[in-house]
Order: sequence, then C-alpha cells, then structure tokens
Amino acid sequence: MLNIIFTQGRGNSQGRSKITKTNKTNILAAVNTWLAVCLLAAVTACANSPNSKALEESLAADPKLKQNPVVFSSPPPATAIETNSTAKLPPDFPTEIPLYPNAELIEVGGQTDPSQKNVRLRWESTDPVNSVQNFYSTEFGRRNWEIVSRPTAEGQGSLVATRDNLRVTVSLSPTQKVGGSTEFAIDYSKEGSEIPASPQANNSESSASPTASPTPSNSEGTTPTPSASPKSAQVSQQDGQIPQQLRQYVADLTQLEVLKVRSAENANLETASTLPKPNKIVTRREYARWLVAANNQIYASRQAKQIRLAVDSSEPAFSDIPKTDPDFSAIQGLAEAGVIPSSLSGETKDVKFRPDAPLTRETMILWKVPLDTRQVLPTANIDGVKEKWGFQDASKIDSQTSRAVLADFNNGDLANIRRVFGFTTLFQPKKSVTRAEAAASLWYFGVQDQGLSAKDALEAKSQPAE
Repeated sequence: MLNIIFTQGRGNSQGRSKITKTNKTNILAAVNTWLAVCLLAAVTACANSPNSKALEESLAADPKLKQNPVVFSSPPPATAIETNSTAKLPPDFPTEIPLYPNAELIEVGGQTDPSQKNVRLRWESTDPVNSVQNFYSTEFGRRNWEIVSRPTAEGQGSLVATRDNLRVTVSLSPTQKVGGSTEFAIDYSKEGSEIPASPQANNSESSASPTASPTPSNSEGTTPTPSASPKSAQVSQQDGQIPQQLRQYVADLTQLEVLKVRSAENANLETASTLPKPNKIVTRREYARWLVAANNQIYASRQAKQIRLAVDSSEPAFSDIPKTDPDFSAIQGLAEAGVIPSSLSGETKDVKFRPDAPLTRETMILWKVPLDTRQVLPTANIDGVKEKWGFQDASKIDSQTSRAVLADFNNGDLANIRRVFGFTTLFQPKKSVTRAEAAASLWYFGVQDQGLSAKDALEAKSQPAE
C-alpha cells in the first residue's frame, strides 16, 4: 500500500498545506514503479493462457523484412529515355517528295556527289514492304511525277521517279526484317539547272526527261526515250502549256509533222510546226488523222506496216464521212484495214463515225493497240482486266475495249496507258483525251522486242541519203 504523507504547517505565514518539491519527485517515482509491477504481473499471468501466443506473434517482427530488408534511401535521379534515332530531315529537303506517314527517319547519309547533291535517307516502318511500295507508286502518279522504273513483281529493283530537275530513288527490301520492321531508303538529287531534254547529255541514270521504259524497243536493243533530235525547235510558249511528262513526246511528233490541226478560218489549211492548245480535247477525226500519219511516218521504211489511204472509189463505211470529207481517206483507210470497228468488220452496227465528238480513253486504246500488236486481240473479261491493271472501274470498260486494254498491259512499260496516264488505279474509260495525251500514245508503235518510236524515225530522217 502506497502511503503519501502530507505535512501541514501550523501557525506559518501562509496558513495552508504545502507539498514540497522533493515530495513531488518521490511521488512520481513511486507511481512509475507501481505501473511497472502491474504490467509485469499481467504478462506473467497471461503466460499460460491461449491468447499469449497470438499476442507474441502480433508483436513479433515480419520475417519477410528479415529476408528482404528495405533500405530507405533517396531514389536515383530520373533520366531521359533514349530514342532510336535523332536524325532530322535536311533543311533544304524538297517538299515535292512524298513522305511515308508511318515511318521513322533513322539516318541521313552524306552527299555522295557535291555537284549533284545526292542525299540518302534511311527509314524504318512497321508496315509491310508492299504498303510502302504502293504508297510511293500512287503518290508519284498523283503528283505528276514521271516513273522511270519500277520494282519487279518479286520486289527486286527500285522505284525511280523524276520531276522537273529532281530525281528520286526509293529502294525497298523485298523482305521484312526480323521483328516485323521494314527498312527502305530514299535517294534524291536536285540539280541547279533544268535537266536537258536530250539523253545524250546525260546517262540513263541521271536524265529526267520522260522515258517510255528501260526495256529495249527494237531489234537493236536500244531504249526508246523521247529526246530532242538535231532539228529540235526551241521550247515555245505553247510548249510550256504541255504537261512536263508529255512535252518531249509532242516535240518529236511535231517534228515528224504528223500532228496537223486545221484552223477555224480555213478547214483545208493545216499546220504542223507546233501543237496549238495542247490541253484541248482532241476529236475523233483528229486522232484518226494523226494515227494514220504517225504510223506511216514511223514505219516510213517498212511499207508492209503502213496504213493504205482509201481512194475515191471506196464505198463509205460511215454515213457521216462522205467522200467529200477532208479526212475521208484516213478514216476510211482505218475502217478498211479493220483497225477501227465499222460495218465492214461486222463488229458494230453503228453506221456513224461522229468525227467531231470527243475522243475517249477507251476509244483511243481500242484504235491504237491493234497497230502495236498486229495480231488478234486476246479474250478478256472484267476480272482479268482488274487482276492485271488493278482498275477499280474495270466494270465500266466496254467489253470489246477490254481486249485491247488487256493486250496493252502485256506490253509492259511500253503500254500506252502507262505512257500517257502514268500510274493510275482508275482508267476512267469515258473520260475525254487531250491533244497532248493523244500525241503521247502515238510516240511508239510495236511491242517490247520489236517496235519503233518517233525518236527512231527522226534519227532515220537525219541520216544522209545513200
């Protein structure tokens, strides 16, 4: 029992009880001792109880902390994540070159030729190879680039395109890398001046003039490339209106004097030194006249391949092309040769030619391709044309024209459709043809291993007579 003694002062000056400082200290010490004895007694009393073990375990240290001690220290400073590439487009990168949207630039190569400013850009994409290839083929065609060469069906080779004084080569790997990524390279060179029209001034790899194909065109194995002949005239204001990809085709044919246009003042007056209004829609009569003239000029030395002009004694094949028509001899000659459908060939019951109607794309191919193949056109259907050309509107092509369209595909890069319209997935068979486009179709006659171009004809005319 704790005894606390109070001392009461009697008769002192304060007249009340007082606990001294010493007594306070003694009291606190006694209270602490009593609490410790009570706690010890309680623990001892619980030693043999069922709850003692649970209490002990709850107060024990976590064994996981013994095995994996936590070190309380400051976290390391955050570091920036390193990217795969820090490459950037050159400051003077031509904006005309399309960029694949889902690709990362991984390297910019140095200039391999300072005079030409050749630059190589290496890219990486998660998309398959054919997606990249289709993108550039479509974009170059849509942006009026001239396709010089394309990869093979197996994916070998490069896609080469030119525009003005710019040349671009897209090199694609035929297979994807391990991990699903695709690497491709873009090489471009931009010269300081206009690229000459004549390929003699440049080799086939650096010329930006329109080319029909890298495939040999005749028995000598030469490449048909439109170029200025020794008689080439200076580019006129009218020439500047012609699309760049078609300009040299028109230049070569005008020098052959086959693109004759009658003036409005005099129906019998013809001019051939230039092609007026090159973007004007060409009529059926004009194209028929040019078709005969171009064929006969290019095959001037091969009489067996020329179209015979009709004579006055011929019975007109079309009711609207009488013998008095200024183009009767050419149009009637094509009908009698079976080149254009008429009542003579039995392929149509239409007795009218409609000479002043616009020439459509499908009509141009229907008339021109037989003079390339010089044989019966293959059978064709919508699915066959769509499979070969990939035309989304193949079902809109006339069934008879489909045969010519399919035969044109078999001519590779010398196909009229590729030469005139470039890369396209829409044929637009009922669309009208311009004078410049019509001229481009007439620049070359024949198939890949045997044929002649307007350039060949000009060179033959420039040779001195024996």
